[in-house]
Amino acid sequence: MTKLRSFEKPTGFQDLPPQLTRKRRKIEEQIRQTFERWGYEEVVTPTLEFYDTVGKASAIPEQKMFKCMDHQGNTLVLRPDQTAPIARMMASVLKNEPLPQRLSYHGSVFRAQENEAGRNAEFYQSGVELIGQSSTEADAEVIALAVEALKSSRIESFQLAIGHVALLDGLIRERVEKEEDILRLKECLGQRNMVGFRHELRQLPISEKAKQELETIFCLRHEQAPLVQISQMTSSSQVLTAMDQIIETWNHLQAYGITSHLVLDFSLIGSIDYYTGVYFEGYSSNLGFSLLSGGRYDHLLASFGRPLPATGFALYMHRVMEASDLQVDQPQSVVLCYTPEKHEQAIKKAMMLRKQGQAVVLHRLDDSEDMGELTACFDQVIWCTDEEE
Repeated sequence: MTKLRSFEKPTGFQDLPPQLTRKRRKIEEQIRQTFERWGYEEVVTPTLEFYDTVGKASAIPEQKMFKCMDHQGNTLVLRPDQTAPIARMMASVLKNEPLPQRLSYHGSVFRAQENEAGRNAEFYQSGVELIGQSSTEADAEVIALAVEALKSSRIESFQLAIGHVALLDGLIRERVEKEEDILRLKECLGQRNMVGFRHELRQLPISEKAKQELETIFCLRHEQAPLVQISQMTSSSQVLTAMDQIIETWNHLQAYGITSHLVLDFSLIGSIDYYTGVYFEGYSSNLGFSLLSGGRYDHLLASFGRPLPATGFALYMHRVMEASDLQVDQPQSVVLCYTPEKHEQAIKKAMMLRKQGQAVVLHRLDDSEDMGELTACFDQVIWCTDEEE
């Protein structure tokens, strides 16, 4: 192991300089206000959780979790996601609260990455969970709220792709028998690896018609039109039920007036065995990675002894910041210069100006100081003089 240099930090962790910090705080505040207007109350969960509870329930693979131990020998994890800790809260501190619960959060999650540059290990997320409501109205609500959150972040051009994991699962199972083959296909889709999906599909001992149908389904991209084609090639009750849910959800979304931002995508699968119904991802036209993801996860809360339906989404704030057109002005600052004998007087004047809302920095004058450099660092330079006594 080489000796670390004093300026190094762990791989995947970032510093945010003042300008980027201001932008993130501003976007977060816009999103927080949007969540509040929709009735979602903010909660905060611990940075460290027990592996045997939150860690095992999380959709994040164990190998991506940061682990440590407490003094009693219990294995802890840095919070790998926000949803599992909130599910734990629903079974503990919120167990007597009325349903449904509309909750929001803002905070970091931690996921170990390969030792390479450009991969984040700490992700700041903002998101919501709607817990205790299984209807398609709830699915439509969180999708509509995701659209509003992106709008409040000043992202002008974006689109949400909507799929249904039960529909996708049913279509594959109608045509593929072996469970290991189904899992390989799903893993490719979960990684958005369509080349790998087609390669795996071509190796399967199924009819050419079945292969063509699966490839065709995953190329369909247009509002409700693909559902007509799907209905003509399935007899699965699972698929037909999922289709009904998609249609109902879409009709609710039309009432929100946001369908221009939406498209159906039946190749979306999310995390295998985690999502159970509608699943969606959000993309900007100027960024190749998803800005958000979410959907229905009706099995998670049973892990904490309180089975409840739930849906929600998480915004990936580092990507939202990159895609956002929000401009954040640097705050106006004043430097109040004083000589040593005027220190007390300068403090009083600075306190008065701060009460008036100004940002004031105190600076003791040095005879050898270059005033040009000082003036360049601040919007205004003022002096504490005898006349003010």
